[in-house]
Amino acid sequence: MSLPSQLIEQRPDVRASQAQLHQASSQIGVAIANRLPQFTLTGDYGSAAVTTAALFTPGALIWSAAASGTQPIFHGFTLLHQQRAAEAAYDQAGAQYRSTVLTAFQNVADALRALQFDAATLKAQRAALRDASETLDLARGQYRLGAITYLILLNAQNSYQQARLAVVQAQAARYADTAALFQALRGGWWNRADVAPNPYTPDPDPATVAAPNTVPGTPAAKEAVQ
Repeated sequence: MSLPSQLIEQRPDVRASQAQLHQASSQIGVAIANRLPQFTLTGDYGSAAVTTAALFTPGALIWSAAASGTQPIFHGFTLLHQQRAAEAAYDQAGAQYRSTVLTAFQNVADALRALQFDAATLKAQRAALRDASETLDLARGQYRLGAITYLILLNAQNSYQQARLAVVQAQAARYADTAALFQALRGGWWNRADVAPNPYTPDPDPATVAAPNTVPGTPAAKEAVQ
């Protein structure tokens, strides 16, 4: 039994750890940007003329562009240490992400292994139940013929009931481990948006859907449909 690894990505802890890793990566970019010079570009538009009459003529229009830059000089090694701290935080987030993914795979693998063991156990218990049932039928026939005592028949019945109980316990263990597998996957994988709905599944007929607190076929139900 196996499952695609993409199902592990739906776990909330894996997605949260992945988001923290992306955030730590962006913090490195912010720290590096803070160490770079900051430039500001400005542009002015106006007019210049010797006389007032020529002030608004096309030849009097002028453009003025300027650039200014600032360099973070008087911060010492603060910005450098901030960058190194961001890089260390990214390494920590990466290690945490790897640990979370490995834990998720381990949980799912343990659940799958338990289901395999449960399937083998249930198969063996069902075979034992069939043998106990055949033994009980044989003991009943022998008892009717007087070949065995009633105590031997009771022992056969007890063995059959124990075999039935073992099958029920094996089924319960398999259900519990199936729930553990769903818990390990943490949900979300059944609400897939990339799968188109089945076109052969008809929509419910509004005429057959009765309103709440009404009985189908009654006048109240017909009025609710209308």
